[in-house]
This record gives sequence, structure tokens and C-alpha cells, in this order.
Amino acid sequence: MMAGMYAAISGLDANQAMLNETANDLANVNTVAYKAASITFADSLTQVVHGASGPSPTNGGSNPEQIGLGVQVQATINEMTEGSFQTTNNPLDVAIEGPGFLRVGPGAPKEGELTKGLPGNVNYTRAGDLTTNSNGYLTTQSGEYVVGITAVVTAESPTGDTYEPGKEETYIMIPPGSSDVSIGEDGAVSYTDENKESPQYLQRVTAGYLSLATFPNESGLERLGGSLWARTANSGAPLVSTPDTPGFGSTIGGELEMSNVDLATEMTNMITAERGYQANSRVITTADEMLSTLVTMIQ
Repeated sequence: MMAGMYAAISGLDANQAMLNETANDLANVNTVAYKAASITFADSLTQVVHGASGPSPTNGGSNPEQIGLGVQVQATINEMTEGSFQTTNNPLDVAIEGPGFLRVGPGAPKEGELTKGLPGNVNYTRAGDLTTNSNGYLTTQSGEYVVGITAVVTAESPTGDTYEPGKEETYIMIPPGSSDVSIGEDGAVSYTDENKESPQYLQRVTAGYLSLATFPNESGLERLGGSLWARTANSGAPLVSTPDTPGFGSTIGGELEMSNVDLATEMTNMITAERGYQANSRVITTADEMLSTLVTMIQ
């Protein structure tokens, strides 16, 4: 009876963890680019009443006899499927269609030297609700700088030069006062130069390209909160490139990827966790009644 009670307690803990994760998913149903998670259970230790025995000349052998001692949470699995897209018409909003994470982090940019002082600790996100700070640097809503790739001029023109991605990592800066800011499918962050003292006045300028990172095992990434992820030993090393290249998704300006939480699935999980918790509570009540009967028996 005591073993059954402790097994039921482990069931309470496991179903409580399932309910907690379900509640977290439901709380983030409208969080930009949030990825749902699911919990899997595994049986815990068992008590071996007797082991297995092999066949003998007079006996056909027997299987092991074991009594289970409860359940445990085996894993929390991140559901990395793509969420639906929502049009915002904000030129700095960007959705990633396909694999890849934006690369962001705390940094110390130097004026006029955009390829120096880059973030030493890079995090990853699919939340594309980007903005600019007072100096024009492209950042996340929490202030982390976006790490991009330099834009290299391949052909000059009076109406606007032609660009392609370079080789160096860089901050992306849009001069304050610029107009017609846009983000292309290849990650190009472009604007119209409105600075009358600039040699590119009224021309289309590409400030840089967004860079994306993919991982051999995206489910191995660690949640940091704030829609950020960090690489781990089991996620593998990131592969970095610009959008719309082989193996990487494309970027869609003016749209955001929403949460991939499925309300129907989460409500079903909530009911399952509730009933599992209820059943294990009943086991504890039954074991308590059996113990009560035992201690009140009259010899």
C-alpha cells in the first residue's frame, strides 16, 4: 500500500508538470514566434520480486516479476514547427519562411566601424518584430543588436547601386531620417537616403543583410525567455548564411510569425492532465482507506 501511495504521488508530480507546461503554452498563444512544448513520461524504478530463469530439463523457465514504483518526466520536447504569418505592414517586421533563426546579442558598436565591437555572446530568435534605436541600429524589442552581413556594391548607378552579401559580420544601421525602409526576401535591409549631404542622396541604399543560423538539432536549443534561444551541446554548431540561400529560409518584410500553439491540442492536454491527476489522487485516497482499515482491525 505504501509503495502504491508513493507511485501515485509521482503520478501527481508528473501530471502537475504536464499541466504547468500546457498552461505555459496557452499563456503564450499570442506570443510572437513562440514554440510550443510537450512533455513525455517514462516509468520509474521497479521492484523485482524475482528475476527471470532460463529453461531447465524439468522447467520451461519463467519471466521476471516486477512491480512498478511510479512515473517520471522523461523529456520536454520543443515543437519547432513554423507558426502562421500575420501581416503588420510595419517595414521593420520580418517573418522567416523556412529554417533559420535571426542572430542577436548585446554589443558595443563603434560609430563608423560597423564590423567592430560585435556581440560576443550571440543568441537566436525567430521573433522578427525589429526596431531601431536612437542611433539607427537595428535591434530587437528588448534592445539586443541584430548581427548581419555586410553589403558589397557590385555595380554603381546614379539611381541606386547594386549590392550583394559580403563576407564580414556587421551591425545594420539605418540613418535616422531615412525613408522607404524595407526588408527583402534575401534579407537585404534597404532604405532611401534622405541626407542632403550624402553622396547617395535620394538613392536606394542597402545597409546590410540579415544573417540566419540553422542547427542540426533545433529541438536541442535552450529557451532563454524573451523569445530567445541559446545553443547547447546537443543542438550542434550553427551554420550561418543569408536568407534565400540553399538550406536557409527567406525573409518576408511587413509580416510576423505567430505562435505555433494549437489550442485544440492544448485543451485536450489540459483535460488529460486533470484526469490523470484525479486518478492518482483517488489511488492515494484508496491506499489511505486500506491503511485505516488495517490499523483499526480488532484482533
